[in-house]
Amino acid sequence: MSKIQVLVVDDHAIVRDGVRLILEAQPDIEVVGEASDGEEALDKVRRLSPGVVVMDIAMPGMNGLDATKAIKREMPSVQVLALTMHADHEYFFEVLNAGASGYVVKGGSSADLLAAIRAVSEGGVYIHPSVAKNLVSDFLKRMDPGEEKARYDGLSDRERQVLTLIAEGKTSQQIAEDLFLSVNTVQTHRAHIMEKLQLHNRTELIRYALRRGLIAE
Repeated sequence: MSKIQVLVVDDHAIVRDGVRLILEAQPDIEVVGEASDGEEALDKVRRLSPGVVVMDIAMPGMNGLDATKAIKREMPSVQVLALTMHADHEYFFEVLNAGASGYVVKGGSSADLLAAIRAVSEGGVYIHPSVAKNLVSDFLKRMDPGEEKARYDGLSDRERQVLTLIAEGKTSQQIAEDLFLSVNTVQTHRAHIMEKLQLHNRTELIRYALRRGLIAE
């Protein structure tokens, strides 16, 4: 089995050393490089093509948000996992909108970091536990409850199953295996779900799933 290749980006050497120590102890993860700012990170991504970039957000020069946007523009297949001191749930959506697939708080555990790296490497989305609880209460309603219920009720049973699995961060391949469907069928269901619920991107889908309790707080 091929290892998850990770680039570690942080302007503090002691943080990079700590993250590297955690990751290199795992049999399925390989640290292929380090960078101390956004510009160096972009250069290393171009040269090393890692599967996952663990990206500090607050850095001098090109910060992590700008670096994430640049990486996703050039190499959309590279997954970015934000690593930050901020546990603010609004900050989470700013990170997600920049193109990151996950958000880990520096004060969290090594288990959180490892779970996040493995989740985003498979195409999933990772929400740090300290952030997830507050997301529900902060979700801004775009429609009245009756209209929202009507749209949800318009989903078929199969579409609701697929929606729940998407909300759990599972990839189309994993959903196909769980439900004994083809990947193309899962992608068709996904498109129908987004259309029926009038959702336009991954961020909106996560917010919707949290609100309806499809993801545990």
